[in-house]
Amino acid sequence: MYRHNVRQLSFEEFNLPFRGHLRGDNRWVILSTLIPWEMVEEIYTSQLSCDYGAPAHSARMAFGSLLIKERLRLSDEETVAQITENPYLQYFIGLQDFQKDAPFDPSQMVYFRRRFPAEAVDRINEAIAAARIREDMDKTSKERSSDDPPSGGGSSDQSDGSTPSQETKGKNQGKLIVDATCTPADVAYPTDLNLLNKAREKAEKIIDTLHGARTDRAPKPRTYRKKARKDYLVVAKSKRPGHKKIRKAIGQQLRYLRRDLGHIDTVAVQVSLSVLAPRHYRDLLVIHEIYRQQKAMYESKTHRVNDRIISISQPHLRPIKRGKVAAETEFGAKVSISLIRGYAFTERISWDNFNEGIDLKDIIDRYHARFDVYPESVHVDAIYRNRENRRYCREYGIRLSGPPLGRPRTKTPENQEELKAAQQLTRQDELDRIPVEGKFGQGKRRFGLGRIMAKLAGTSATVITLTILVMNLEKLLKAALSPLLCIFFLCERSLQRQYRAILTVEVPSYHHLAAFMPAYAGA
Repeated sequence: MYRHNVRQLSFEEFNLPFRGHLRGDNRWVILSTLIPWEMVEEIYTSQLSCDYGAPAHSARMAFGSLLIKERLRLSDEETVAQITENPYLQYFIGLQDFQKDAPFDPSQMVYFRRRFPAEAVDRINEAIAAARIREDMDKTSKERSSDDPPSGGGSSDQSDGSTPSQETKGKNQGKLIVDATCTPADVAYPTDLNLLNKAREKAEKIIDTLHGARTDRAPKPRTYRKKARKDYLVVAKSKRPGHKKIRKAIGQQLRYLRRDLGHIDTVAVQVSLSVLAPRHYRDLLVIHEIYRQQKAMYESKTHRVNDRIISISQPHLRPIKRGKVAAETEFGAKVSISLIRGYAFTERISWDNFNEGIDLKDIIDRYHARFDVYPESVHVDAIYRNRENRRYCREYGIRLSGPPLGRPRTKTPENQEELKAAQQLTRQDELDRIPVEGKFGQGKRRFGLGRIMAKLAGTSATVITLTILVMNLEKLLKAALSPLLCIFFLCERSLQRQYRAILTVEVPSYHHLAAFMPAYAGA
């Protein structure tokens, strides 16, 4: 059941202990004015029942808590602790007055993430960032129209039958920057031997659970778990085990796991698998697939298989080949974003590796759907500059960054200036593409894109989109605080000038003051 929120009080009406008041220039108070809470509540209530069940927490409390967690990079428990201690955070999540008790249990954060899927967060991000970009585009178009000379009053006939307003509306406008990156998950670097060892240990726990549910007095199946653990540690503790030693250990763990899976099939004839917890049943399905993949790679002596599982707890993760110096292979979601006037939009999230160049046409179409115009230029790296994308950009009058295809033109005295201008334009295009790399760095170093702590595929995608939204809110908050910082800077400069004026006033020397001391004393 859900009860709609009452109207949020203004920060002057927020009750504090000891008769205090909130400051209107606080960052959390300003952030609360930048979020469309009506849309947040509409998305939130669409997944809840208004008539049945226990009363749910408010939409503002749920979404505001998620933003606080991602902005401050906190755990669920620490997020609740910070909200309990900070009146500004309590105002941000919609409380009417300061309360000393925790507003909700940290376990509720899991349900908050589930009730705001990635698609819903993208809608909120679109409502916040796209509106600001449209305002900037309108200002730019007005400035351009005022700078253009007035058109003559000649014939009103149009060769294409379009009106001047339609021509202005159809002009390309803005720069579109597109790139992709990997958001690593919080998993240890996977190896085949470690993965098989964990699969064997989980299979042994499943055997113990099934055997405990048996009604007969049949002996417990022999798993040789101590011997299997010993064989694993012999190789795992070696500093530099050779290829043959590792392959032998993988074969041993495969045979141990095959024996355990056979025991599970035998016991499952007498005991239903429904006695297993949902988590254990899910692990059993994953273990069967891991055994199949590892056996196929072991027999074919290869290290590649389709849809390779690298984690039992997160079977949706896939190895993402990046070719970077620091990490050639990363394990997480591959995210494609577009950057428009400093605002980021999530274009695609995939757990499988994909060629980001095939998405450029769809990204440009979404740009047109957002702003009713096509971009003037698209700034991308080499993987996007295929023939199909070049043809598409030419069709809509979009300049695609980078040098043209084919051999470089021969330099002659006639085309020297032209080639120099083209080279400078290519260099400028590379400089214009730098902000998207900076946006990735901001997300991975300042926020949580460098390590996604969520475990499920859906909640991980929610965390990624929330981080993109938080970065856009940071940009808006910086713009909102800039006038206040300018006022503070001007006041500080004025005080400094007054202080210097006081210090430069001529003060009489001691001898001059001594001449007046007797008269002053007699008075």
